[in-house]
Amino acid sequence: MSDLIRLSNLTVTYERHPAVHHISGGFAAGSLTAIAGPNGAGKSTLLKAIVGELRPAEGSIDRGALARNDFGYLPQAADINRRFPISVADTVMLGAWKNAGAFGQFSRKDAERAREALGIVGLSGFENRHIGSLSAGQFQRVLFARLLLQDARVILLDEPFTAIDQRTTRDLLDLVLRWNREGRTVIAVLHDFEQVRAHFPETLLIARELVGWGQTQAVMSAANLIKARAMAERWDEAAEECLAEGEQDDGSLAKREPAE
Repeated sequence: MSDLIRLSNLTVTYERHPAVHHISGGFAAGSLTAIAGPNGAGKSTLLKAIVGELRPAEGSIDRGALARNDFGYLPQAADINRRFPISVADTVMLGAWKNAGAFGQFSRKDAERAREALGIVGLSGFENRHIGSLSAGQFQRVLFARLLLQDARVILLDEPFTAIDQRTTRDLLDLVLRWNREGRTVIAVLHDFEQVRAHFPETLLIARELVGWGQTQAVMSAANLIKARAMAERWDEAAEECLAEGEQDDGSLAKREPAE
């Protein structure tokens, strides 16, 4: 399989301190890849860079012929405001935004697809519920229904199974595997290493820098996990900033701990 997305010497920074440092490799079209690593390893940062929310400080991300509409992105639950007064149905309908008319109106077909998506994730009859009234697992099902409506070629998931019950995890994981069988490219940040080994054929293991990238069985070895943990533990938050070529640090650059 050819690479659908290619990273070349990619560095992503916060306040010029590297959060992801000099990573190269590719995601094959139709692949199912986990991004794994210790806390603070830069996993979420890398996902945001791939989707285009963060710009590389160095290196590049080659997305080929992919357009912004080809990406479906699910951020961490903590990044989503559930106090916004919106119904379950309207939340799911946001997945069809590219089909909305000039006045932001959706078709009856989109509304029917939204109902079907809610049925697939096990939430038939929840259309009029306020999202703030849902449990964590129910709300995650709503977000997966929205992704179903979006019908994206590339699906990016940031800790999609955190703080939800086992049944919901199992149901949503089945949906992830279904997307992959349909030929979609799925990239998921995961903290559960057993989940990675059991369901994701490819793994990108990072500790701000690349530890391993390839078949999960080889990448998630005991030696690589020990290496990743050691790299994370010895990371120096006071390290010099990444400067653009030819730029000199005059001592005035702000210093701040990079976020994950």
